[in-house]
Amino acid sequence: MNKMAPISSLREAVLIDRAAVLDRVGGDTDLLRDITAIFLSEYPGLVHEIREAVMAKDAKRLERAAHSLKGSVSNFGAQAATQAAYHLEVIGRCGELEAAGMALKELLEEFEQLEPALESLAA
Repeated sequence: MNKMAPISSLREAVLIDRAAVLDRVGGDTDLLRDITAIFLSEYPGLVHEIREAVMAKDAKRLERAAHSLKGSVSNFGAQAATQAAYHLEVIGRCGELEAAGMALKELLEEFEQLEPALESLAA
């Protein structure tokens, strides 16, 4: 009989690359839980910084905060969230802030989907 993975596991697999993340921490699941818990507690501050930079039309601040978030979330193999943060970083670097509002919306949507997968890693 062929067992199918639970939908939550399939969803997590699409959002994060668990195997790659485990490989990065040498297979240490306790370390993975710790790193994930730290990220979950710190990423909202970066998202807040990005939101504030967009509202203030501060391109340099946007670039820095988005760059930091991109680097942190990329550690989880979360390609869509990493790409959304990168898009905001580029917007900040180029000073093309007209697109920042839509890019921020995209980032927020990605993290809304990603957060439950990360929470399952931290559990």
